[in-house]
Amino acid sequence: MDRNPSPPLRSRDEEEEEEAAVGDCIGSTVYSKHWLFGVLTGLMQIVSPENSKSSSDHEEQQMELDEEMENEICRVWDMSMDEDVALFLHEFNVPEIFMGILAKSKCPRLREICVGILGNMACFQEICVSISSEKNLGQVLLYCLCDSDPPTLLETSRLLLTCLSQTEVAVVWVERIREHPAIYDSICFIMSSSTNVDLLVKVGEVVDKLFDLDEKLMLEWIRNGALQPLDQPQEDSEQQPVFRIVPCVLEAAKQVRSENPEGLDVYMHILQLLTTVDDGIQAIVRCPDTGKDTWNLLFDLVCHEFCQSDDPPIILQEQKTVLASVFSVLSAIYASQAEQEYLKIGKDLPLIDSLIRVLQNMKHCQKKPENSAESNTEETKKSDLTQDDFHLKILKDISCEFLSNIFQVLTKETVAQGLKEGQLSKQKCSCAFENLLPLYSPVVEDFLKILREVDKTLAGNLEESFPSLKVQT
Repeated sequence: MDRNPSPPLRSRDEEEEEEAAVGDCIGSTVYSKHWLFGVLTGLMQIVSPENSKSSSDHEEQQMELDEEMENEICRVWDMSMDEDVALFLHEFNVPEIFMGILAKSKCPRLREICVGILGNMACFQEICVSISSEKNLGQVLLYCLCDSDPPTLLETSRLLLTCLSQTEVAVVWVERIREHPAIYDSICFIMSSSTNVDLLVKVGEVVDKLFDLDEKLMLEWIRNGALQPLDQPQEDSEQQPVFRIVPCVLEAAKQVRSENPEGLDVYMHILQLLTTVDDGIQAIVRCPDTGKDTWNLLFDLVCHEFCQSDDPPIILQEQKTVLASVFSVLSAIYASQAEQEYLKIGKDLPLIDSLIRVLQNMKHCQKKPENSAESNTEETKKSDLTQDDFHLKILKDISCEFLSNIFQVLTKETVAQGLKEGQLSKQKCSCAFENLLPLYSPVVEDFLKILREVDKTLAGNLEESFPSLKVQT
């Protein structure tokens, strides 16, 4: 024979074994139902041990997780990211099993893993709706947000954010949170005291989502703790601290500032959302210390960290959303507290310099590619460009409004100092005029009147560059 021999015929037992193996697979995966049943059964036995065990042995066992069991349940955690596995776990009633574990277990690692698995399962809409409809499970999960274990808090926050991001169930969770005042205290405590950056970012995302979804809840949280006089000290050391939302947000922002730019963006957006209502602005500026702390942090960000003179102009694309939030909050504070000393001492010119630099870089970022063929190759690129333009426009509008507010209060002495130090050079004034005109024409005209008294030549040059001003003045 000049060919390889045929393979031996399979026995009936081998065929049955293969069929059994296929039947044991979860959906289209290679994961074993039998193995998974064994892990889940072992978990239930941990929480409900045999009657022969003493209560002290039971308590000691609950505080720690056997290494082999931990490895197996962590495998389930990884597997639960697969939709077939998640659906199978749901059919096996795992959410109810985990509800019992979370209610009874004192083992932090086990609680973290169980919430993590539920978080993975909730990424699939059908399961998310089902989990959210279970009132008792919802209560248990919200209690997990008051846990003292950071990893459990992180996974609970991730799960909650996933549910809040699902339109069908978001309202359910908002209402549940509103009905549990302890959630406010827990979140404020985390923001004001935790050094775990990952946890702070995720909790910030939850707060940001809650405020974005429900203004009524945001107002309730703003007013929470506001009944106690701001200057009243808490003499009783055993008394529960009174949390106020703004100082807690500021503390978290300071903690994530250097380690997680995305997290800082989240907390700046929370502050921006607060300034969309009058109570939120008052929560920032009513207490002088809070107003000063907020102003100083944001001022330092825009004047010494974001969009600096030695940064490439394209950096604005990365920083456009956080800059929009920061300038928006600074503008709100500036407009409501113009008489405060912390706004006046050497603040106007550095802000003008930062705002104009942003507007200059924006002009560069908004330039279209010279090769039109390259700019029209894919629909996704078009949509991305449109989205970038949208966020840049928001930043431009906020920057121009803030710049116009500062221009309105400039004095002859401040303008002279700005010309001397370079914040109000011809190039920068031209950039400011290009962006402020025609919407803020009266502001520009008033600024030009002051400029004529300080530097008549520069004022004349600007009038030549902007004929509309020359005609009207």
